[in-house]
Amino acid sequence: MTINAHRRALLAAGLALPSLSFAAGEAETLRIGYQKSSTLMIWLKSRETLEKALAPLNVRVQWHEFTSGLPLLESLNVGNLDLTADVADAVPPFALAAGANLTYYAIETPSPTAQAVVVKQDSEIRSIAQLKGQRVAFAKGAGAHYLLLEALGEAKLSLRDIEPAYLTPADARAAFERGAVAAWVIWDPFLAAVQRQANARVLRDGTGLASYRRFYLAATPYAKRRPDVLAKVYEELRSAGTWIKQNPGPAAAWNAPLLGLDAPTVEAANARRTYQVQTVDAASLTEQQRIADAFAAQSILPRKVTVAQSPVWKPA
Repeated sequence: MTINAHRRALLAAGLALPSLSFAAGEAETLRIGYQKSSTLMIWLKSRETLEKALAPLNVRVQWHEFTSGLPLLESLNVGNLDLTADVADAVPPFALAAGANLTYYAIETPSPTAQAVVVKQDSEIRSIAQLKGQRVAFAKGAGAHYLLLEALGEAKLSLRDIEPAYLTPADARAAFERGAVAAWVIWDPFLAAVQRQANARVLRDGTGLASYRRFYLAATPYAKRRPDVLAKVYEELRSAGTWIKQNPGPAAAWNAPLLGLDAPTVEAANARRTYQVQTVDAASLTEQQRIADAFAAQSILPRKVTVAQSPVWKPA
């Protein structure tokens, strides 16, 4: 789906989202967007942690679920959200290219093994170079797309040397299992699922190529107006990340039904994610620019963007 199509769909859907209006003395609403993959935010939501933490600030929380990252950031940009849960590192450049007024709020530290190029266990393909002339499945514009560009470049190849198959994770999994594609570039928990359930073999993960940071973003007007709220949410995200990593079994058992996967698969996926939340640093912004430049060079982004022009939130 194109950015313009996303925008039209979002604006239509956004009509159902309540507008923000409150009188003096009434609780202000913090509107948070999240996806099924937003483990830390969903953990906080399931325990009403933010509702309790923000009550002293006279702030209530409103949750909105999205199926993917780009519509989520579009909603942030048009004023229907104040804060987003984590999105993959390839998503913000698309929002910036569409003119989004967003603030980089926080990141999860790099998890490069949480996405990979996989082949079937009995495949004769043993290196990225052997993908030349082969059909490879991946989601266009996703972090997996960027990983593939970098992996091909490392092997002195480009997208012109393969046959791209732009597929959603569900369609790509089906094509992979029936042998319609030679390789699939995918992220967790889909990666863990295809490894455990279909005996897929990792050909190349993101180590040394693509860091796979997860970004949290805020609407810039809200970030400027309510830094106290952002500071409290940031504190709770850090605590949630610590709990998830220190309690892998219980965390997987809690999250598995929400993802429609078995607990061991979720635990395997979670082991590759750091869930370590920190403020946005120079290294993460530098990689954001590399991702944006790579997609612009492929004409996937409608225009070049300068990531450094976006504000970065820091706790007081």
